[in-house]
Amino acid sequence: QVQLVESGGGLVQAGGSLRLSCVVSGSIFSIYAMGWYRQAPGKQRELVARISSGGNTNYADSVKGRFTISRDNAKNTVYLQMNSLKPEDTAVYYCKMPTTRYNYWGQGTQVTVSS
Repeated sequence: QVQLVESGGGLVQAGGSLRLSCVVSGSIFSIYAMGWYRQAPGKQRELVARISSGGNTNYADSVKGRFTISRDNAKNTVYLQMNSLKPEDTAVYYCKMPTTRYNYWGQGTQVTVSS
């Protein structure tokens, strides 16, 4: 059974930092790309950052230069370092592992940035 478990969310003031983690169990982790998505109230879920199995990264324009995605294959974990947080970053953040058969999602972790 594949499980993705996010952690690291919380309440932070604007300009602050958080690091999200997503631990994957029940699957080979290293061969898959991983992504972080977010969904704010009343909005569609959007891609924040993506990292390939080889470590190539892509970011949404809104987070470029502020967020960094990374992975530790030995720990089956993908991270999202979020710096210079803004109130508009407030959302539930989800990690995703797309496989050939199914897209696996975590349960989400709330990030709230106060102004």
